[in-house]
Amino acid sequence: MAQKIDFAKLTLKDALDLAILIEEEAKVRYDEFAGLVGGRYKGDSDEVFKNMAVYEAKHRDELKARRAKLFGNAPATVTLDALDDVEAPDRGQPRVFMSPRQAMEVALLSEEKAWSYFDDALGHVKDGDVRKLFEELRA
Repeated sequence: MAQKIDFAKLTLKDALDLAILIEEEAKVRYDEFAGLVGGRYKGDSDEVFKNMAVYEAKHRDELKARRAKLFGNAPATVTLDALDDVEAPDRGQPRVFMSPRQAMEVALLSEEKAWSYFDDALGHVKDGDVRKLFEELRA
């Protein structure tokens, strides 16, 4: 059963942990998709998904560095149970031989889904630092 996030009580550390998990989930999903769709030529849909995985990993690593600077090795209290496909593309989206345009549309839908998640969450966030982080992630 999914852990429910109480955005009103979320600390900055927990918000960073949540954001890191969101980026990691998306990265893993894009890696899976790259293997599923196959690549027929340079610039095919597999490369779109591979590039998205690289971007998600970069975002995750930036957030990890920020968290480490602020909180060192403090243990995380937010787990993967707290989210489900926040930014990760829908598992039913990839198709063998999908076009690069179709792959980009999958990625765009995922980014829009993440924007909505953070936009909705902002309506409940009380902590100023968490609000600033979520506004940054939404942008």
